[in-house]
Amino acid sequence: MATIRDIAKQAGVSPATVSRVLNYDATLSVGEQTKAKVFATAEELNYTKHKRPNKKEATVIRLLQWYDSQEELADLYYYSIRMGIEKKAEELNIQLLRESFEQLSETVVNGTIAVGKFDTEQIQKLKKLDDHLLLVDFDGTAANVDSIIVDFEASIGKLLAFFQEKSFKHVAILSGKEYTKGSQQEIPDPRLKFFKASSTQQNLLADYIVADHFSVEAGKKAIKLFLKEKRAIPEVFFCASDALAIGAMQALKKKGYLIPKDVSIVGFNDISVAQYLSPPLTTIKVETDWMGELAVTTMLENIKEPPPVSRKIMLSTKLIIRDSVS
Repeated sequence: MATIRDIAKQAGVSPATVSRVLNYDATLSVGEQTKAKVFATAEELNYTKHKRPNKKEATVIRLLQWYDSQEELADLYYYSIRMGIEKKAEELNIQLLRESFEQLSETVVNGTIAVGKFDTEQIQKLKKLDDHLLLVDFDGTAANVDSIIVDFEASIGKLLAFFQEKSFKHVAILSGKEYTKGSQQEIPDPRLKFFKASSTQQNLLADYIVADHFSVEAGKKAIKLFLKEKRAIPEVFFCASDALAIGAMQALKKKGYLIPKDVSIVGFNDISVAQYLSPPLTTIKVETDWMGELAVTTMLENIKEPPPVSRKIMLSTKLIIRDSVS
């Protein structure tokens, strides 16, 4: 594992700056460019597969992104997926055409990889634009489109088995809200759905908290409101993203709670900064960089031999236990 000093040396900043950036310190007055450099370096040093590109004739793939650069810094999940796509494309000598839906061109490409959440109208437009379309982090089965998604149901099963092992009886889930950028259609969080169903079966005392977004600030705001309402503190907060977990940790610490002595925290995704938090964050790891790599190789397979029907690839996860759980 790369250390904070390793990141600082490569990024050309002080270790203190790296630590504060990775912990989303709101009082730190550095520019977005410096923050982006620190996050990019953390991702780069955590990425172990470096191969030389070959010399094959370049294929052109459109990379359609749901998040802009600013949103990526607020939640590194999609940033890491993009990094995986870009690294695999470079390795295979594939040319990427990066676009947003708002600036979508009619440039002829071999296929389109769309990362994020899209409504029905947007998906239909993309299907008309390109013969080969792959959705990443969104289930395209209903629209007969290939997709790569996380197996949330199995992930929640692993998490609740861990809670049972730890003898936790009172748990809370901090989820968030997401909306498509076209019609502003709300996207239900499958983690919340499966958590509610499974926690009921296990007779757990559960609290449900929904933040405005999947971001550090939204997580902080939601926990502040939870504490203001003087609701009983659970034994463990499960946060549906690491960004929410970081916000929750900040809010709880500010009120004097010790983690994990007073309350445990679990996140979801295992973004690159999770291991550098204080304490390091226990989380469900999604192999986001590999998810990006898989998107590229799957698209190449589809271009070479189009499948007769759409397929859905579900990625398994694993629980990474660190010091934020007692």
